[in-house]
Amino acid sequence: MSPTVVDRETVIHELHLLLKGEVDQGNVLIILAITCNPGLHTPMYFFLFNLATMDIICTSSIMPKALKGLVSKKNPISYAGCMAQLYFLTWSASSELLLLTVMAYDRYAAICHPLHYSTMMSTASCSVLAAGVWALCAFNTAIHTGLMTRLNFCGPNVITHFFCEVPPLLLLSCSSTYVNSVMIVLADAFYGVLNFLMTVVSYGFIISSILKMRTSEGKQKAFSTCSSHLTVVCMYYTAVFYAYISPVSSYNAEKSKLAGVLYTMLSPTLNPLIYTLRNKEVKAALRKFLPFLRN
Repeated sequence: MSPTVVDRETVIHELHLLLKGEVDQGNVLIILAITCNPGLHTPMYFFLFNLATMDIICTSSIMPKALKGLVSKKNPISYAGCMAQLYFLTWSASSELLLLTVMAYDRYAAICHPLHYSTMMSTASCSVLAAGVWALCAFNTAIHTGLMTRLNFCGPNVITHFFCEVPPLLLLSCSSTYVNSVMIVLADAFYGVLNFLMTVVSYGFIISSILKMRTSEGKQKAFSTCSSHLTVVCMYYTAVFYAYISPVSSYNAEKSKLAGVLYTMLSPTLNPLIYTLRNKEVKAALRKFLPFLRN
């Protein structure tokens, strides 16, 4: 016997609460552990704090509406709501890419220049880097959202996606999208290509420095400090390249949906697990903060 509409709504509602709760709780725990533990007030955890905040913004902007759309085939969203969703999603996603590069630089400074690390990654420097990431990505997102509001949409206005994203929205426009496409190419070149190359170069120097270490204990300790970040970088860039590094004309709805799930839901869910399961300091902080985890 097939489930009734009420049963289906109940199941989706429970799924919504479960996924949203798991994503937010994991990142909130990371934020609380870093905030309440003075031992974690270091540049690496300061940037991890920002990463968790970005993940919360990302999932909060799209997950409630996306999961609600699973209840029925019709899931309308207002024009203002779509633009707001587009802004916060693009802002958080682009900020995460840029922040991952900053975190790679932090690991480079710690491993390749340990004697100058406190100077290179001082409190002022970290604050400027983090503020620069948020501000630069907010400005970039404002440009893309502003250009999107100038377009005319005169078709069926049905978005073949779980949320409002740039490529599917451009396909609905009946006016010229040339300027939008140019800005997308420039953004892809900066966020996707340049940031990726900077991260690769940073890890090239890191690996070279690790290989030059004389003791196996030193090599293992150095690698453990960047293994979690390297895992997140590989996972996130795989999803982003799969979703965005292609012309708008070759946009594929099913491919975009899969990639969207990877970088907006799966990645923010796994990030807290990766950083806690592979990091003794974070696990120790969580045990102090949550007594029931001590066992």
